[in-house]
Amino acid sequence: MIKKLLLILFALATIPAAAKVNVSSLKVNHLSEPVGITGSPTFSWVGVSDRSDDGQSAYEIKVFDIDGRAVWSTGKVLSDNSIAVKYEGAALKPACKYSWQVRIWDAKGRASSWSGKQTFVTGLDSWTAKWIVPEMSESSPLLRGTFKVTKPVKSAVAYFTAHGVYEPFLNGVKIGESFMAPGYTSYNYHLMYQTYDITSLLRRGENVIGAELARGWYLSMMGWTDPSQYRSNFQQQEWALLAQIVITYKDGTREIIGTDGSWQTTTGGVLHSAIYDGETFDAVKAPEGWCTAAFDASAWKAVKTADYGFGNLVPQENEPVKIEQAVAAKELIITPKGELVIDFGQNLVGSEVISYAGKQGQKITISHAEVLDQDGNFYTTNLRSAKAQSCYICDGTPRDYTTRFTFYGFRYIKIEGIPQEEINLADFKAQVRFSDMEPTGRFVCSDPLVNQLQSNIQWGLRGNFVDVPTDCPQRDERLGWTGDAEIFARTATFNRGTYAFYSKWLKDVAFDKLPDGQVTDIVPMVHGLVGAGHVGWADAATIIPWTVYMAYGDPQVLETQYESMKRWVDFMAGAAGDSYLWNTGWHYGDWLAFDVDNDVAGRSSVTYVPVLQQCHFANSASIVAEAAKVLGKADDAARYADIAAKAREAFCKTYVTADGYLVSHTQTAYVVALVYDMVPEDMRPKLAAKLKERVESYGHITTGFLGTSHISNALTACGMDDVAYKLLLHKGYPGWLYPVTMGATTIWERWNSMMPDRTIPDNGMNSFNHYSYGAIGDWLYREAAGLKEAAPGFKKICVKPHPGGGFSYMKAEEITPYGKAVSYWKLDGNAFTLEVEIPFNTTAEIYVPTTDGYELHEVGSGKYYFSSEI
Repeated sequence: MIKKLLLILFALATIPAAAKVNVSSLKVNHLSEPVGITGSPTFSWVGVSDRSDDGQSAYEIKVFDIDGRAVWSTGKVLSDNSIAVKYEGAALKPACKYSWQVRIWDAKGRASSWSGKQTFVTGLDSWTAKWIVPEMSESSPLLRGTFKVTKPVKSAVAYFTAHGVYEPFLNGVKIGESFMAPGYTSYNYHLMYQTYDITSLLRRGENVIGAELARGWYLSMMGWTDPSQYRSNFQQQEWALLAQIVITYKDGTREIIGTDGSWQTTTGGVLHSAIYDGETFDAVKAPEGWCTAAFDASAWKAVKTADYGFGNLVPQENEPVKIEQAVAAKELIITPKGELVIDFGQNLVGSEVISYAGKQGQKITISHAEVLDQDGNFYTTNLRSAKAQSCYICDGTPRDYTTRFTFYGFRYIKIEGIPQEEINLADFKAQVRFSDMEPTGRFVCSDPLVNQLQSNIQWGLRGNFVDVPTDCPQRDERLGWTGDAEIFARTATFNRGTYAFYSKWLKDVAFDKLPDGQVTDIVPMVHGLVGAGHVGWADAATIIPWTVYMAYGDPQVLETQYESMKRWVDFMAGAAGDSYLWNTGWHYGDWLAFDVDNDVAGRSSVTYVPVLQQCHFANSASIVAEAAKVLGKADDAARYADIAAKAREAFCKTYVTADGYLVSHTQTAYVVALVYDMVPEDMRPKLAAKLKERVESYGHITTGFLGTSHISNALTACGMDDVAYKLLLHKGYPGWLYPVTMGATTIWERWNSMMPDRTIPDNGMNSFNHYSYGAIGDWLYREAAGLKEAAPGFKKICVKPHPGGGFSYMKAEEITPYGKAVSYWKLDGNAFTLEVEIPFNTTAEIYVPTTDGYELHEVGSGKYYFSSEI
């Protein structure tokens, strides 16, 4: 017996006399009030209604110039679409601020009020500024130029980019809040410029514009074998700056100011800065007020100009790296070795901030570590060649010391140069810096260890989404490994708004691919460091675009990536030939799977690589077929569906016995065969039984990168929730909760990054902040809590919880492109309750657990309550 109750959305006392429809969460190109827009932007919004089972029947959009004149109006458009509606008016002018608003009509024809106006700023259509180059030295350069404003200003927009990283200044004030601009891309193809509204920073009379440069990704050594060989092979190997200001005056005239040969340069207080090694800052040598009109720059040198061209310049389309929060110091530790160590209580990514005066010339050295060793001493072996040190030379005046042009992965800092008696914990904090993506997902449950696991997943995302999806943030790597990104993508889309972040990075996936379609292991690629075309890693080219499309409902990501998606599948098909068996080449395989030393019993979980290749080949071909359907490419859809079918047929003939055994009898082999639909329906129970046997035989998970992200989903799909919960809740090694019981605050790279006795294997590759195994989050949100998309962008939602594991409640909330969706279940004995929230303009299939399975309820928007006995 199921009881269903439609919850009233507002208390009776607050319901207005007239029902209302509202509009909120306006976005342009999936961002809130973005800058640097070129081409035709897209508009998205969220509708809200005080009625259940309601949706949008029409919309009207208006776009205005800076003077409030309408430049485009759609009129009333009969459509339920509220995602990525494309601008179709006259070409937008460059370097201008625009605003827009929208109103909608609901299913009953009720009109909302017009939304508030939201702004966006357009990018440049041409550059008149010149690239300027300071002398190359170890110290970071300062650059400045001057200009005069003689009449009232209506608006002013500045555009900056650099070879290296930069911070821009105007009249002594830092412009914007971002760090590490212009970001990390495949620079030869794709160098971003940033757009800043500087209207409020201009003053009548003399103005000083400037920037400080540092090496950043562009000019740092990147790699771990012999870093001197592995600079990223960019065309220019010297600092350079490009900046252009467009001022619009109130009289309607415009003035353009740009970098040119009149600019001046000198060195500043940053004596050294590099991604891996850290940063040295000398406050004595930092010229105060260097970017103000009162400063005497007569001793500065003239810059050189260079003809680097503008062909690779594009506006920034993703979120900038910003400070998200500050974490207070928790404890001062004196280690057995006598080291002065501060614990922030959380493994994080960013930089320390020290409020301190010191004596003139006093040197402070700050080292960074993720963990302490088994004896409680500071541990940096896992950083390999990365020094990861901040050095501050004091000038005797109170100030905040922090790094600005690199980042560290750390929980602990070791302090040298400050006497113990002068260390005040209140003077130390850690700034958390990462790409400023909107938080969208929340998961909570009745098990504190699983809640900590979710916290670790989210902190792993924060730490490894610093402009690109990296493998780790601390050692001499910090690179955009495609395999790690592919594994974690679905989990990431729940926790953060990743559309713009992934769209930017995926363009480099396409740029960096080899001429034959092979996708590189690392993006942006560090040439000569690693290879391309490796199973699971290269499949990021197909899996991530499809994941992003399903999460956000905008097919533009498929349109943009379609050729690179095809090229990767074409490569595999070409290598497979007429047999449709892809089984050539070296591959990482099921990376970091369970491994036993001196394995005479054969318990190590090594999966036969051709099995993995064939499963990914078929899956990627199916994804391209589905993408072709979305894009209206019927011939391609048929072709790639046929390739996928023949790849699956070849798999069954070659790798599967009649009894359902695979030639590789591992958890991962059965998992990928099941989740990628490699066998006919009547064969699935046989493979499921073998998977269950493999799990029960070990009593724990044995999968590596390619199996871990799917094993729980495979078990649930095969009706084995109990087994999935046993794996989740296993507290020993290997398992997701083992690091939690060891005090981890982020996801580890290895199942055994630290042993139970707290010894740390010195194996040359050991990160304590590596999000890949955090892909279990996908199962927690979509299966255990039961909230997932049933159509692209959550236009249709599936709520199908899987209670079990001794949990008394689970709750998943996600801010979808249509608004908040919630699945919240409770279990008290056999009494089950389910609270569901479905956003406006969507529908849902709600599956309520019963003693006989599930009962389906098809509903529209609203809040619902169900109870049953299970």
